[in-house]
Amino acid sequence: MKRILFVCHGNICRSPMAEYIMKKIIKDHDDDHIYVESKATSREEIGNDIYPYAKTKLREKGIPFDRHHARQVEASDYDHFDLIIGMDSYNIRNLERSFDDKYHKIRKLNTKDVSDPWYSGDFETAYQEIYDGCVRLYDELSSM
Repeated sequence: MKRILFVCHGNICRSPMAEYIMKKIIKDHDDDHIYVESKATSREEIGNDIYPYAKTKLREKGIPFDRHHARQVEASDYDHFDLIIGMDSYNIRNLERSFDDKYHKIRKLNTKDVSDPWYSGDFETAYQEIYDGCVRLYDELSSM
């Protein structure tokens, strides 16, 4: 089983969107070989649910989600997950400071940063970038 951790700054917008989008892709393929979670690099939103506009976008796109509690990455996550996927370069820098990435588990979802809707308010662009990245990631993992 492949274990994936999606990470953004607060774990209330992009990383939970990625978590639930990937879970939907996995379910649609009836695949039980991939496990997914999401966390934050910061402590700012710990315990908070998904941001309301992110929930609205997920509902609009037919992506099911549960009550979410933002969590911060922990030292044990490096050993627990096969891939640690950051949403942007800032997240990658923070992850690389948190972990000695000797197994090259840390990488970005896309070659360019996923737009941060917290600042832009553009949840459609963020959704599309995350969705496209999750489809590519699923295809990559499925071909292994």
